[in-house]
Amino acid sequence: MTDDGYREYPIFRGLQRPLEFMGIQGRYIYWAAATAGSAILGFILGYCLVGFLMGLIILVIALSTGAALIFIRQQKGLHSKHCDKGVFIMARTMRM
Repeated sequence: MTDDGYREYPIFRGLQRPLEFMGIQGRYIYWAAATAGSAILGFILGYCLVGFLMGLIILVIALSTGAALIFIRQQKGLHSKHCDKGVFIMARTMRM
């Protein structure tokens, strides 16, 4: 207990780990939300304009493409950066 009579409880704030939801981490949660939203919107538009089957096809394509992109990008890491491979020769500049 503290001096003012309240109990103390330990607080664990994630210990420097990224936010995770159903196996999707960090910024890819937003990608998943955008994928789900676009799939639903595509289903509605496809259903209204062409029919149920076309709406269902659009829904499946949007969800599978989005999920594949998310999991492929997530395998590269949460903070993936572009890394050039090869040997680079930097020319010196002349100082005056």
